[in-house]
Amino acid sequence: MLTLKVITENTDEVIRRLAKKHVDAREIIAQVIDLDKTRKSTQQQLDANLAELNRISKSIGQLMKEGRKEEATDARNQVGEMKEASRRLEETKVGVEKQIHDLLIQLPNMPHDSVPEGKGAEQNVCEKEGGVIPELGDDALPHWDLAKKYDIIDFELGVKITGAGFPVYKGFGSRLQRALINFFLDNAREAGYLEVQPPYVVNADSGYGTGNLPDKEGQMYYAPADDLYLIPTAEIPVTNIYRDVILDKKDLPICNTAYSACFRREAGSYGKDVRGLNRLHQFDKVEIVRIDTPEHSYESLQEMVDYVQTLLEKLELPWRILRLCGGDISFTSALTFDFEVYSAAQKRWLEVSSVSNFESFQANRLKCRYRDEHKKIQLCHTLNGSALALPRILASLLENNQTPEGIRIPAALVPYTGFDMIR
Repeated sequence: MLTLKVITENTDEVIRRLAKKHVDAREIIAQVIDLDKTRKSTQQQLDANLAELNRISKSIGQLMKEGRKEEATDARNQVGEMKEASRRLEETKVGVEKQIHDLLIQLPNMPHDSVPEGKGAEQNVCEKEGGVIPELGDDALPHWDLAKKYDIIDFELGVKITGAGFPVYKGFGSRLQRALINFFLDNAREAGYLEVQPPYVVNADSGYGTGNLPDKEGQMYYAPADDLYLIPTAEIPVTNIYRDVILDKKDLPICNTAYSACFRREAGSYGKDVRGLNRLHQFDKVEIVRIDTPEHSYESLQEMVDYVQTLLEKLELPWRILRLCGGDISFTSALTFDFEVYSAAQKRWLEVSSVSNFESFQANRLKCRYRDEHKKIQLCHTLNGSALALPRILASLLENNQTPEGIRIPAALVPYTGFDMIR
């Protein structure tokens, strides 16, 4: 959530930057500024009223000592009236503050100045690419056919048990999943990330803290009997570890990694782009999260991008990095880099990671703060990235490494799988 201070002190800049996300914030910001004036005026009246109330209350005892009972009675009556006036002013102030809050949560995060102009994915900018796109024969199979051929993923069985988007992994497929999870976690630990194992369900406060609620409420599975949400990403519980926490600057950046199952309703998803593993309702992912200072967060972002690149290089996958444009960046992000890998049998790029800096947007909601060297309390910056999401990585590994003898396992994964071919 954008802070009231930023909006009131940098109004034109906020409007300009939000326009890059194709959001016309002028009306909401004008309402916020008017309400803030009312809030300040009400607070001034309340402060003056309370000061006068204290003065009169202190005078009552002195009046009684001097035998001026009638004046003391008048003072008591005046105190009663002023207490009622203070109560009404406090109610007004609380109501105005709620109106301001309800308006502020409608505003997305401001994009960083380096975010390109653009309305959609076609305007994203390719920053970097690497790896070799394999040349497969005309008989190359997409991963859903390979899964059936080698009996490693059963999509139909998942439909029977739960529904579409809930595949059942079997044999080599299960072992490959587990190998990828351990591979990603071990690499993250070696890169300095502390592994945590978070809950897979969160309360509404946690969803609000990371900006998933109310913005993405329709995409989350909800358990109404307990008022809990299934997580769409480990970002939510891991980042919320630091909700309502004041950290010491010397301890930053904090680096966490976590594996979790992820659950997404993906309402409205359909067509060939969601076939097989391309888009699931339940999938596995290893997440990296950083809590940092404002002056260091963009250095952290670059370190995270570089780290994800090393994972794709070790997996021998062709990859590219996209800087998302204003029309494609998320509600909460200030700057996002997407990683895509090339799926040789489908002949298309598949997104496998988003690495983002949210600056203080999430931290303001979370009240995630740090104490600087001058003992001043400041808002942290939060960052996160997929490192990595398994389904499309698995799809690309299967498709890109198919041979007449079977599916080859990249050398870096063999110590984790215990096999070098799926036959």
